[in-house]
Amino acid sequence: LISVTLAVAAIPEGIPLCVTISLSIGCSDMVRKNVLVRKLAAVETLGSASVICSDKTGTLTEGKMTMVNMYTGCVAYDVEGKGFDPTVGGIKREGSGKDGANDIAVRSSLLAAVLCCNTTISKVKDPETGEEKWEPKGNSSEAPIVVAARKIGLDEHLSKDYRRVLEVPFSSSRKMMLTVSDVSGRERLCEGGMPLPPGTKLLSVCKGAPNFILDYCTHQLTEDGGSRPLTAEDRQGVLDTVDHYSTRALRVLAIAAQSFEEMPFEEASEDITTDQKFEACRTGLQLLGLVASIDPDRDGVPESVLASRGAGIRVVMITGDYLKTAIAIAHNVNILLPDDDEALAAVDCARLRPGGEYLSHDDMDILTSSVRVFAR
Repeated sequence: LISVTLAVAAIPEGIPLCVTISLSIGCSDMVRKNVLVRKLAAVETLGSASVICSDKTGTLTEGKMTMVNMYTGCVAYDVEGKGFDPTVGGIKREGSGKDGANDIAVRSSLLAAVLCCNTTISKVKDPETGEEKWEPKGNSSEAPIVVAARKIGLDEHLSKDYRRVLEVPFSSSRKMMLTVSDVSGRERLCEGGMPLPPGTKLLSVCKGAPNFILDYCTHQLTEDGGSRPLTAEDRQGVLDTVDHYSTRALRVLAIAAQSFEEMPFEEASEDITTDQKFEACRTGLQLLGLVASIDPDRDGVPESVLASRGAGIRVVMITGDYLKTAIAIAHNVNILLPDDDEALAAVDCARLRPGGEYLSHDDMDILTSSVRVFAR
């Protein structure tokens, strides 16, 4: 390096050649670490990086979520088993260990959740080992619901018996997905499930962020399959349960439903927008329960984050998860360290647009310069 420096100082025309050689050496070093670089300029760009923004699911984590807890009928349950195999494990009451597979609230919540899913699981053969294993096809956040439902005998293909009339997909603004299914002629939601009000022909189901879904709930499911008003005290109890699960790095979804004798809007009208249909079908919901799933950290991520810190690179996690879940995961992968001030280093994205208006560029720069976790 000293010789190169002297040569450059003596012959300025040699600078481009020296830079090219230096970048080539960098490419060779990266190839030894299984990183292929097609353009030398990319090495220079990577070398000047000071911030890495990363998604969570499937990047910092494995993207293989497994349900471990659920809360329904004001009762907490443990969900046993690991991975996507529905033949292993079951659902038991937390504390007593009593089998909850036949509990009305459990069956009602999981079937309703399956009606609001587009994911299936099936056995596939591993091309390398020849062994059969269970794999999901569809949304990774729905897979744990489908697996848990299978564990109590509720196959996702049962949804074919409940014709889907309407689907409003999840969006970052709605924070939930909504489906309306035909339940005509049914006195109960399913075998061993909650009773449906007389005259019920349609069932609207919402699945998504608990704090958003709770805003539209007026009643909640009871342990015996009945319904009672959702009081402010009940609402706070549910939020406390969400916080309890979230601090354990669990991703929590709420399930809520509402029955109708007919669509709450004019189906034949072409002037009704999707958002208007969504608003009409989400009112007066009954909270059925919560499902909490874990997504394991990807091997090597905590070490890579620390290595990035050592190189002067700030790693930022951007996720659609609940803030407390995001904070717990950020601690697990070393994006947040024990001495970090969580109030300053982790924020809800609502902070970016207080009052509905985005921050000015200067204020945005100040905020993003110190925050390492952005949650929904």
